[in-house]
Amino acid sequence: MEEKKSHFIRQIIEQDLKTGKHQTVITRFPPEPNGYLHIGHAKSMCLNFGLAKEFGGRCHLRFDDTNPEKESPEFVRSIQEDVRWLGFDWGEHLYFASDYFEQFYQYALELIKRSKAYVCHLTPEQIREYRGTLTEPGRESPYRNRSVEENLKLFIQMKNGEFAEGECVLRAKIDMASPNLNLRDPVIYRIKKVSHHRTGDKWCIYPTYDFAHCLSDAIEGITHSLCTLEFEDHRPLYDWFLDQLEDKIPCHPQQIEFARLNLTYTVLSKRKLTKLVEDKIVSGWDDPRMPTISGMRRRGFPPEAIREFCERIGIAKSDNLVDYAMLEFCVREVLNKTALRFMGVFDPLKVVITNYPEDKIEELDAVNNPEDPSAGTRKVPFGREIYIERSDFREDPPRKYFRLAPGKEVRLRYAYYIRCEKVIKDEQGRVIELHCTYDPATKGGFSPDGRKVKGTLHWVALKQAKPLEARLYDRLFQVENPGLEEKKGRSFQELLNPKSLEVVQVLAEPALFELLPGTNFQFERIGYFVVEQNEQERFVVNRTVTLKDSWAKLEAKLNQKKK
Repeated sequence: MEEKKSHFIRQIIEQDLKTGKHQTVITRFPPEPNGYLHIGHAKSMCLNFGLAKEFGGRCHLRFDDTNPEKESPEFVRSIQEDVRWLGFDWGEHLYFASDYFEQFYQYALELIKRSKAYVCHLTPEQIREYRGTLTEPGRESPYRNRSVEENLKLFIQMKNGEFAEGECVLRAKIDMASPNLNLRDPVIYRIKKVSHHRTGDKWCIYPTYDFAHCLSDAIEGITHSLCTLEFEDHRPLYDWFLDQLEDKIPCHPQQIEFARLNLTYTVLSKRKLTKLVEDKIVSGWDDPRMPTISGMRRRGFPPEAIREFCERIGIAKSDNLVDYAMLEFCVREVLNKTALRFMGVFDPLKVVITNYPEDKIEELDAVNNPEDPSAGTRKVPFGREIYIERSDFREDPPRKYFRLAPGKEVRLRYAYYIRCEKVIKDEQGRVIELHCTYDPATKGGFSPDGRKVKGTLHWVALKQAKPLEARLYDRLFQVENPGLEEKKGRSFQELLNPKSLEVVQVLAEPALFELLPGTNFQFERIGYFVVEQNEQERFVVNRTVTLKDSWAKLEAKLNQKKK
C-alpha cells in the first residue's frame, strides 16, 4: 500500500477493520447539483474516493437532489466530468437521492405512525420564532400533539398537492428544549410545486437535506459518512433519524466530520460563486479565475497537482486558512516535469544582427523539456532580425544587470552570443531597435574559448514569429481573506482584483501552434500556459501560473512599507 499521511479518519477506519466492525469500507461523495464543483469539493473527493481505494472498498457518487428549485442536468453533467477528470471512478455506483423519494416518503409515514413526526401549519417565520435561541428554549407548536390518524391524513394530502406552498410542513417530534437547535422539531418535508430534473411533476413534497442524507447513506450501506465541520452539530439529528427507524433500515452509518478547505484570495461559498456568475463578474462557472474544478481545468491546472495539493494540506478537525501559493506550488511542480517549453515575446523590441547574412535562415535545435530527456527537441527558426523582450534591455543598466545593454554580451537561448553595438530611437527618444553583432563560433549558446556570459535571453525570429492572444489570469480577489473583509463591512465588488485578467498579444515561435487545445506548456522565463479549449477560430492561450509566486514578493514589499 502506498505510504500516506496518517490522520484521524484513516485511524478510525483502520480500527474498524481491525475489530471487525466493518469488512468493507464504503464511502460516498454526495454533491448537490446546484452549481459546479470547486477546490473544496476536490478535498472531499480525494478523501472519500482515496480512502475507499486505499482500503479495498468503494466510493459512491450520489447526487443529493432534494431541492428542485436550484438543480439542473447541466450541474449533474459538469460534476460527473469533474470527478472523472480528477481521476476517480464510481463504477456502477452512481446514485441520486431522488432514487429514494418513495422510500423517504414511507419512512416519513413510519415516523408519523410512531408519533415521531407531525404536520405543522405554522408559517416559516413562526417556526423560527418558536424555535428559541441558544440561551432560551423553544416553544412547542400548537399542532404538535395532533393524533397519528390526523397527521397521516394531512401528510397524504400534502403529498397529493392539496395544500399550497408554505401552508404546512412535516416536522420531526424531538425536543423543543434541546440545547442543540437542530433537535428542536426540525422540518423534514416541505411543499415545493416545482418540476424536478429527474422525477418531473411526480412529487410536490421534498425531503430536507438532513432527513434525506442520513437515510440515503443507510440505504446504500455506507460505513463512514465523511462530512465537513459545519455538519458536526447536525450529527445528533443524523443519528436520531436512524435510531428511530433502526428496524427499517439496512445499517447505521457513522458520520465523521473534518475541516473544510479555506483558501486565501478566493471564496468557496456556493452562494458567492453563484453571485459572481449571475452578476457577470466572471464569464461563467468555468472562468479560469474561478476556484471551480472546470475553471482550474481551463486554467491549465493538472489533475495530479490538485490531488497532490489535497494530500499535502491533510485532514484536520479544526478550520484553517491554506495559502493559495501552496496550490500554485503543486501546479508548478507537476508542470516543470511535464510541460513542453517554447519561446514567446510579450513586449517586443527589434534586434538586427548586423553581421549575420541577410537572407540566411537557420533551424536551430531547442530542448522541449530539460527535466524530461524523452521529450526530445524541436527546430526553432533563426535569422538576421529577431525580437527580444523590451525588459531585457537597459540603456543605462544598474550594477549586477546581466541582460543586454550597450557594449554588453548575452546569450540567445539555443542560438549565439550577441553584443549590443548601437541603439536606435524614435523622435520621442524611445528605443525602437538595437543593432548587435553575433559570434558564429558560439552556436548553440556555448563559447569554444571558454568565455562565459551570465545573461540568457529568449527571443523569436522576426519573419517567422506568429501572433497569438494570451490571457493573463491572476487571483480574483486582492485581499487574503475576502470573507473576513466582508464581515468588516467592505463590499464584495471592492475586494475584487481589478487586474485578475489582462489580455496581451504575443509573438511566438511557429512550433507552438501545433499544440492541441488543452495542452500545457511553458513560455520560457515567463510562466506556464495552456492552449484555450473554447476557441475554435483563433489561437488563444491562458496563463496557468507564473514561474514564481509574484504575489509573495508583492506582499513582502507591502509589509516592508508598513514597517
